[in-house]
Amino acid sequence: MKTSIYATLAAVTLALPAMAQDAGDPAKGEKEFKKCKACHMIQTPDGTDVVKGGKTGPNLYGVVGRKAGTEEGFKYSDALVKLGEAGEIWTTEDLGHYITDPNKYVEDKVGDASLKTKMTFKLAKNQADVVAFLAQNSPDAGAAPAEAPAEAPAAAEAPAAN
Repeated sequence: MKTSIYATLAAVTLALPAMAQDAGDPAKGEKEFKKCKACHMIQTPDGTDVVKGGKTGPNLYGVVGRKAGTEEGFKYSDALVKLGEAGEIWTTEDLGHYITDPNKYVEDKVGDASLKTKMTFKLAKNQADVVAFLAQNSPDAGAAPAEAPAEAPAAAEAPAAN
C-alpha cells in the first residue's frame, strides 16, 4: 500500500512541472514577445503602451477572447477575415497553434489552402509563455472559452455556405 502511495505521489510531483509549463509563464512570455514587437504592439484602449511595437500587425491588447480579424483600424488578410467570419474567437489554445504556423492553422480551420495570412513569422518554441503573456493583457480572456462553443455552429455552417 505504501509503495502505491509513494508511486502516485512521485508521478504527480513529476507531472506538475509539465502541467505548469503547458499553462505558460507570462514573465517568460513578455521576454519572448520581443520577437513579436517588430510587428505588434500591446496598447490599452486609453493609449498606454504595455509593449511599444510595430504597426505591421494588429494591436494585441485584448486578443484572447476577441473574434479573429476584427481589431478596429487594422486591415486584415482575407484569411483572417474568413477565420473571423467562421466564428473564430481567439482562445489561448488556438493562439498557441496559430503562432506556431499561421497559414497551416487557418487552412485547418477554414479548409482553404489558398488563403494566406500576412504573418510570415512562425514561433518554434515557448508559445505557451507568449500566449500566457497575451492572456495577461486581455481583460476578456476569462470569457473566451465560454464564447467559443456558442460560436461553434456558425463555424460549422460557414464553409458549407461558401
